[in-house]
Amino acid sequence: MTKRNARTAVTAGLVAAGLITAAGCSGADTAATGTAPVDAASLKLTPTTPAAQGPVDKVNWLLEDEPDSLDLDTQGSSAGRVVLTNVCERLYQLQPDMTVRPLLAEKAATPDDRTLVLTVRDGVTFHDGTPLTADDVLWSLQRHADPDMEQSDEFGNVTSMKKTGAAEVTIRFKSPDALFTKALAGDAGIVWNKEQVEKAGRDFGTPGQGDACSGPYELAGWKSGDSITIRAHDGYWGDKPLTEEVVFRWASDSALVNALKTGAADGTYAESPNTASALRGIEGLSQYYGPSTATLDLIPTDRGGLKDPRIRRALSLSLDRAGIARSGYGGLVEPWATPVGSGSWGYEKDTFAAAQKKLDAAAPAAPDADDVAEARKLVKEAGAPTDPVVIGTDSSQGRTVVANAVRAALQRIGIKAAVKTVPTAQFEEFYSDPQARAGIDVLAGDWYISKSDPMGFYDNGLSDSSNNWVGFEDADYDRKVRQALSTLDDAERAALAVDVQRRFTEAAVWIPVAQVPTALVLSDQLTGAPASQAYLYYPWAAGLGAKKG
Repeated sequence: MTKRNARTAVTAGLVAAGLITAAGCSGADTAATGTAPVDAASLKLTPTTPAAQGPVDKVNWLLEDEPDSLDLDTQGSSAGRVVLTNVCERLYQLQPDMTVRPLLAEKAATPDDRTLVLTVRDGVTFHDGTPLTADDVLWSLQRHADPDMEQSDEFGNVTSMKKTGAAEVTIRFKSPDALFTKALAGDAGIVWNKEQVEKAGRDFGTPGQGDACSGPYELAGWKSGDSITIRAHDGYWGDKPLTEEVVFRWASDSALVNALKTGAADGTYAESPNTASALRGIEGLSQYYGPSTATLDLIPTDRGGLKDPRIRRALSLSLDRAGIARSGYGGLVEPWATPVGSGSWGYEKDTFAAAQKKLDAAAPAAPDADDVAEARKLVKEAGAPTDPVVIGTDSSQGRTVVANAVRAALQRIGIKAAVKTVPTAQFEEFYSDPQARAGIDVLAGDWYISKSDPMGFYDNGLSDSSNNWVGFEDADYDRKVRQALSTLDDAERAALAVDVQRRFTEAAVWIPVAQVPTALVLSDQLTGAPASQAYLYYPWAAGLGAKKG
């Protein structure tokens, strides 16, 4: 499932295509200290933090929101996911380096390209002590696939799911499905304890209910409005966690920053780069940055101002991305030429890195005179819109800077522009409600995908996609996307993805602005947690521990 969340999506993105080799390094980033804006391209990227050397009794962790529910089938919020990924396990597991491997599915076989046979891992027990079985796996998959559930779109290509052995579940597809196992590393792969979920009924996932899972931690309590506590499960089938207990509380903006500054909290995955920027150089805190898929993007609508692809390309050529990064995000985002962060390169990384560099000219970090001249030429060919182009935003610092930069870029190439600022709640409606965005021409938006594969994004450009607001239509593009989604060979799929990416970018269906690193802010007494977007799907607290033994 493609995910978009105005507060969460802005937190992620592997920073530099040229620094892929640095992603294996560990250690806090020293370039991010001090008060001056940093250069995102110079950040040290690390999927993990250095290994912990000793156990910890208790860690206090901050979220920016209280979860609406801990049933990710009905409420797939990032706050709930940050908690529950330590508690609930999936059939596959996203690793800190953004690769995927089987987990509760001990083995996976593909007897033909439309069949996936999963062997359920032996010896796994739920937190209530009952064994995890193929029946639980099948029931969980069927629950995820229910049309009323958050992950149902991941099962659109599935024709059948059956128990075919004592520890075996077989899934068949209409056509080969290259991304399905990656979906099983996300929320579509959570295995619930059927008996416990059915016993809780409609109350499942609410305060006072159990977790119905098999992970290294169990839900120890949820005091609505105050805190959520998870505790290491004594009977866990895998390695014992280093941290015994994690207490989650929630705060936003200045309250979150102050809690970390004063030591009232031990860490957070900062949902905004501005939070990380405000905490740079604070004594007692370290910062780490890692791979993810998120980007900042301009998303044109069908209102008309940016209907012509030549106008969209002209805007891309004239946009000062470096200025946005510096003024809006303290330098903690990197100008970027595609609408998906390089944390999505979970395979064939060299291929994607090379393709990204070829597109830089269409999305310059800091446009020069030649870029602006080319943009003006495109506007002259297309004819400038008669009405001002309306840019939709809320009043947050980053989006305000983006919106003003877009207005300046349009004015620079002879197009009138205006900014429409609305409350955040109304801004959120722009993403889902065509009527809400009827009065804007382009949205200053953000986006991330849950899969470590660029093809998890590019279906947004299909002619019939609900996220293709501008009405882009290209039969060859549609054909190539569907071909890539059905191509199981990684090298072949990467080649198709690069072609699809080029077509999407040349048409400027969306206009990429920047990618944003996952930012982990952590007490300098602690280490061991992943620094990548895997924290949303991987038991990050299990490796968290003392820096010194």
